[in-house]
Amino acid sequence: MRGLRLIPADINLSFIPKRVMFFIFSGLLVAASAGMFLSKGLNYGIDFKGGILIEVRTTQAADIGDMRKTLGGLGLGEVALQEFGQPTDVLIRVQRQDGDERAQQVAVEKVKAALGSGIDYRRTEFVGPKVSEELLWDGVMAVSLAILAILVYIWFRFEWQFGLGAVVALSHDVATTIGIFALLGLEFNLSTVAAVLTIAGYSINDTVVVYDRVRENFRKYKKLEFGQLLNDSVNQTLSRTVMTSVTTLLALMALYFLGGAVIRDFSFAMIWGVIIGTYSSICLAVPMLMYLDVDRGGALVGEAAAEEAP
Repeated sequence: MRGLRLIPADINLSFIPKRVMFFIFSGLLVAASAGMFLSKGLNYGIDFKGGILIEVRTTQAADIGDMRKTLGGLGLGEVALQEFGQPTDVLIRVQRQDGDERAQQVAVEKVKAALGSGIDYRRTEFVGPKVSEELLWDGVMAVSLAILAILVYIWFRFEWQFGLGAVVALSHDVATTIGIFALLGLEFNLSTVAAVLTIAGYSINDTVVVYDRVRENFRKYKKLEFGQLLNDSVNQTLSRTVMTSVTTLLALMALYFLGGAVIRDFSFAMIWGVIIGTYSSICLAVPMLMYLDVDRGGALVGEAAAEEAP
């Protein structure tokens, strides 16, 4: 019985000959993303804006939907709830109120009055602007260091040209993810940063698969024209790439539609990341090699040395 194939094994699409079109499209995407970020900005969550954290425990499994509806009508601005450990534990985040510490305390009292009796308040904290700013810069640093580490890894695994192509594709993925969040006004918080880091890992996995095939074809087809070799490498890995992306998207769609409001923005970021990451691995990372003066002989020498090592 033959396995399921979404893409025919003998497919031969023209990716490399259409590279200029892909570059223009991606350039417009990045430019639009930068424009949205600069003009509209991001809808930062409580993690990055500061606010009130309240950890409560209920006597029975908490009805998150009912609690969210109750607290959402208090006029306190953004209120986020999520299960915290056990079904009876809930973490409530309320956006920072205008005014001093007294204003924050008034908001806490409103939350307590709305939730009523039978609630054990285990922790109440105020996240100030300084802490939230540190969290924001920590998130930026985490993404930057991840991209740098990926560059170093690809550099040592292949050649520096491959590393540069991979980082261009990753930067494209991160920029467009930020752009789509700015366009739609979705909440940008620490969960979104985690999604961006996950997107980077997923995208580089796709890229490494294609790069491995390129390196393998260097050895097999020493006289094949470089552009044709790259195009063949993409087509030979296309079935695997599409199958991986589709199966991942099925799981993410389930999370998005059935996982509830708490993880909806995270799931959306992952869905977008899988789509844009698959595109960039195929249409940016590999075509970039056409302009980076890849030393096919050097790649072969590196491959032979790796095989001869004990």
